Amino acid sequence: MTAMTTTAPVITGWSAISPFGPDGRAFAGGIREGRRTRARVDPADWPVPDEHACLVPGFDVTEALGAKGTRTMNRATGLTVAAVGQLLGHEKPTARVSEGTAFALGTTTGSAQSMMDFTRQSFVNERPYLVEPALVPYGVMNVTAARCAIWHGLKGPNTTIATGRPAGISALRYAGRLLATGRAERALAGAVEEYSVSRSWLHHHGKEGNGGTLGEGVAIFMVEPATSAARPLATLLATEFRTCVDGDFGTVVRMAIRAALARAGLPGADVYLASPSGASGAAGQAERAALAEVTSEAAISRVPELAELIADAGAASSALQVAAVLSVAEATPAAGKTAVITSVDPDGAVACALLRLEDSDPGPAGSLDG
Repeated sequence: MTAMTTTAPVITGWSAISPFGPDGRAFAGGIREGRRTRARVDPADWPVPDEHACLVPGFDVTEALGAKGTRTMNRATGLTVAAVGQLLGHEKPTARVSEGTAFALGTTTGSAQSMMDFTRQSFVNERPYLVEPALVPYGVMNVTAARCAIWHGLKGPNTTIATGRPAGISALRYAGRLLATGRAERALAGAVEEYSVSRSWLHHHGKEGNGGTLGEGVAIFMVEPATSAARPLATLLATEFRTCVDGDFGTVVRMAIRAALARAGLPGADVYLASPSGASGAAGQAERAALAEVTSEAAISRVPELAELIADAGAASSALQVAAVLSVAEATPAAGKTAVITSVDPDGAVACALLRLEDSDPGPAGSLDG
């Protein structure tokens, strides 16, 4: 256990697997190009009501990770294990990944597909309901974080945080707390969402089943104390969370942004990059208007709106927003400037993260060494 610290945590590396491609470099390139990824869904592979989706191109768990240990691994876990491997840049633990490395992963409910597959087997298989035992762990939402820890030798605190679209920001906040209280030397933090037949049908029959396109992806960040980080990409100055109970998302988003800025002692006019979640409907419209009011339209215009490019990435969306901000910052003279990321979930969750952009040399991940 490390000593308690009061310094703000920093992001020192990141990885992403997204509809732009299989790694962080593909993600950064897609963001800078403003490339849309919506494509027709093959009904032979995906018996879903969707005609289009934004999928990670060609991703297959076994092809990405090998046959050993992946026979029943779900898509969300495969995406996350692969992204963590890219970030760490190796297959086996080293001194950099010690017992002091924590992992905090954001999700919505885990894998809806795994839960429904197991439940269905318990109804239709022969008595005494001979379900596939290897599916049992994947029906629990914390299996992805646990499998990543086992796969990559992460022996610090292991946590799953289910807060929907703001889950990436929640994970970053949690990682910062682990570092501040001395419970970890460093932490991996991020969020994942898979596309699946079950998720598609749940969306189709749910209150948001309005024809919106679904996406998927994962983004993982290395978070470290500022005192031990050699080359930080960004400092996490503040995170704020609120709950909207009356539908007035604009007011709640403004409160969250202003509270984050006040904590850092910064005016909204100082914000250089701003990224709204692009949530569908009135909640997303109110979020964007509030973000523009507190910061500026210019700040929003510097970051391509992620939802327009990779659609509704669910729990992964706010983590991918952070990656998008870092991608833009890497290609612009942004060192020393600030960025705001907001996220809203139509169920009422609201979150805001405030970053100070630092040195952008390391770039997106294949390795912590650049």
